[in-house]
Amino acid sequence: MKLYLDTSTNITILKLDEQLYEAEFGHDTAEKLLGFINEKLQENNKNWQDISEIEFMSGPGSFTGLRIGASIVNTLAHELNIPLYNHHQKKYKQIIPNYQRGANISAPRK
Repeated sequence: MKLYLDTSTNITILKLDEQLYEAEFGHDTAEKLLGFINEKLQENNKNWQDISEIEFMSGPGSFTGLRIGASIVNTLAHELNIPLYNHHQKKYKQIIPNYQRGANISAPRK
């Protein structure tokens, strides 16, 4: 089964083969995303070992969303020993998100 994940916007998109799921986690993406994926796997009578490849929308997009998504897909691909692709179908051992710009960090208040 192919897992596709897009966390580049406030709407998370998950595809398991051709089944499409969307969720909005707000500021709780890091806490809820793995549970969401697991829930959808179970709904399809599948488990983590049924995932045969992963495709990730690696950017541009939300800095935090991309970092969370990349952490999850990189870990899953490594632990399940399966191929990992970006949304351009380029294979990676580890995906680095494309933020398209530097982080917007505020100046210290001193």
